[in-house]
Formats: sequence, structure tokens, C-alpha cells
Amino acid sequence: NPPAKSYTTSLFQAGVPKIGAKILEEAREVVEAAGEAGADQPGTAGRQHVVYEAGDVIYHLFVLLGHLNIPLDEVSTELQRRFGISGIDEKASRNHNA
Repeated sequence: NPPAKSYTTSLFQAGVPKIGAKILEEAREVVEAAGEAGADQPGTAGRQHVVYEAGDVIYHLFVLLGHLNIPLDEVSTELQRRFGISGIDEKASRNHNA
């Protein structure tokens, strides 16, 4: 019984288009924050801004995975599969017709 006044509930009800739009928006914001002064220095406002925006990206990605009933362990298994493989080689090996 999800709470009616929950932001997460409203995203689930809106579906993939809304959740996907939020992921794109938050990804843009984290990249912008990463370009701020001090983003690479612990204890700065720039760094905290990156952390804040990264939290938003991860939250919205988790909402999308939950909406699609994809458990995090499936994503973890995929990342483990890629471990030790060049990113270039892994991308080239994908079935582009799927």
C-alpha cells in the first residue's frame, strides 16, 4: 500500500516516460555540478553539490528499476560479467539486433 502523497508513488504512477525524464534531468545536473569549482576537493560546496545530484540520479534509477521489477542483483550480475573486459571489447560484442 504505497502512500498516496509519496513522490515515489507519483513517479511509479506516471511510469517510464516521467521516470526517464527525471533520470535525464538529474544526470545533466550532476554533470553540471561536476564542472563547478571545488568539485574534486573534499569538504567544498562544489563537492557536496556533486554528491547531492549523484544521489538524485541514483534514486531515480532505483525507482526505474523498481518500476520495471528489475532487482539490483541483476544489475550487479551484469557488472560482474563485464569485470576484466575492456569496455571497448564489451561494447563491440553486444548483439546490436536485440
